[in-house]
Amino acid sequence: MHIIDFRSDTVTKPTKAMREFMLAAEVGDDVFGDDPTINELERMGAEMFGMEAGLYCSSGTMTNQIAINVHTQPGDEVICHEEAHIYRYEGGGIAKNSGASVRFIRGNQGRINPDEIVDNINPNDQHYPVTTLVSIEDTANRGGGMCYDFEDIKRISKICKENRLAFHLDGARVFNVLEVNKVSTLEYGRQFDTISICLSKGLGAPVGSLLLGNKEFIAKARRVRKAFGGGMRQAGIIAAGGIFALQNNVARLSVDHENAKRVEEILASKNWVKEVLPVQTNIVVALLSEGINEADVVTQLREKGILCVGFGKGRVRFTTHLDISAEDIDRLASILPTDL
Repeated sequence: MHIIDFRSDTVTKPTKAMREFMLAAEVGDDVFGDDPTINELERMGAEMFGMEAGLYCSSGTMTNQIAINVHTQPGDEVICHEEAHIYRYEGGGIAKNSGASVRFIRGNQGRINPDEIVDNINPNDQHYPVTTLVSIEDTANRGGGMCYDFEDIKRISKICKENRLAFHLDGARVFNVLEVNKVSTLEYGRQFDTISICLSKGLGAPVGSLLLGNKEFIAKARRVRKAFGGGMRQAGIIAAGGIFALQNNVARLSVDHENAKRVEEILASKNWVKEVLPVQTNIVVALLSEGINEADVVTQLREKGILCVGFGKGRVRFTTHLDISAEDIDRLASILPTDL
């Protein structure tokens, strides 16, 4: 049976060309700072977003958690959306790694309304934790891959500067955002103090994320990475996949977005789907009709060779990526049942 894997854009396999590029990578010891391929990847990412320096890590969870750890002190508070990845999907790391608390903003489809931030900054009062960091996620995974309006990001950035708050981007799918809003990487990066970029999602690298910031911040982040057990040695072999991804796989993201729109149309025509969240990028979230269980849907579709994931009560998620072809979408249309 031909399996079509919509579970996540993390399931992509490196192409033959990427594998060959990785195989030829020059390596060294990254803890000593002499892996030339990692150094080049960090330089490339930082330069792309107008940052001074970068740090290569094994995952986006690690880059986010390192950023939070450097930006905060134990007892501080982080403002984020209530569905944010840094809270929901990073193993309780904000509390466990940094001893910080979280102030949730409800927002809209994973996005924070700038007007809500000011009211959620704690006063200078010993009864309250110190608000030190605002973190947003763009695209918003739990919001169905929705993008922030860039004007809202600029407003949040201004609010953070006026209130001396750090501003961090969980940019796991930031290149999907930039494909939609057409903002330059330099203009976009200028709004944030730090940025986390995942290379192993839509860009198709096998592993790794970059944390970007100024030189002082990245020096501190490197120490935190070591304390977290994240120091790597001859990791240029995998970092090369990130370089290849940045050079070759950014421009093609529009294909994933087109395929996601087709998936949206297909799902919207099914009786077991009540609604599909508006699709902007490569994530499609279907809200199921009354009485339809997400686990049953996942199981039944798996039996037909379609892999997707449950995404909370009454929800399933489909994610398009570079290993999903137009022919795969045609097959999805032909085998998805009208009724379940």
